[in-house]
Amino acid sequence: MVRVIDVRRSGDRYRGGEPSSGISTLHSFSFGRHYDPDNLRFGPLLACNEERLAPGAGFDEHPHSHTEIVTWVTEGELTHQDSTGRTTVVRPGDVQHLSAASGVRHVERNDGPAPLTFLQMWLAPLTWDAAPAYSLVRREYLPQDHPDTVVLTLPAAAATLHHLLLTPGRPQPLPEAPLRYVHVLNGEIGAGPASAGARPAAPAAELRPGDSARIGDAAEDPFMLTARGETPAELLVWAMEG
Repeated sequence: MVRVIDVRRSGDRYRGGEPSSGISTLHSFSFGRHYDPDNLRFGPLLACNEERLAPGAGFDEHPHSHTEIVTWVTEGELTHQDSTGRTTVVRPGDVQHLSAASGVRHVERNDGPAPLTFLQMWLAPLTWDAAPAYSLVRREYLPQDHPDTVVLTLPAAAATLHHLLLTPGRPQPLPEAPLRYVHVLNGEIGAGPASAGARPAAPAAELRPGDSARIGDAAEDPFMLTARGETPAELLVWAMEG
């Protein structure tokens, strides 16, 4: 069975946001004014936006519905407020999940003194009749010494988010699922099918920070990831049913 891997480079993402207001955005899929009929979604994944907010910048109150919204902060602090009266501060490595369901309004701002960078991912739910819900998993409650940590399970979208830490010289199998979406946070990785002895063959792709790969086709041999160079690599992986 032939594996399918579609690599998208960080520099090729659509640049959006409002730079004059301190908001810069890199879009991995069609979003807002950016429309690409060949890049609407990957399985349930509808958006993967890298947001950069200057101190004091943010998104004023706006609505969402029928969307599972997952946020991972990489730098700075994100202040979240929603129409239920909830206010939270999301910090690096925290995982925020907002199930918009029948409808919710929220505000996202950088109220801190330092620049803010976060990755926000939107997924389509399987059903449309649920009530809004919110959860926040703090980084200190996540295992820190395991190369593959499940940070969020979303039955509503038949998807699971993994956080992978790769050590050079130690290949790590990619979580198995009909569809996998890989986004590199830090470091460089090689990705490809395993060869004899569960070692990676010549990598099908090499990925750097901000790059992503869309991987389909579950073959018999595991798909391996390896940190390239001398430094560890950090990435997020969505494992999805399709």
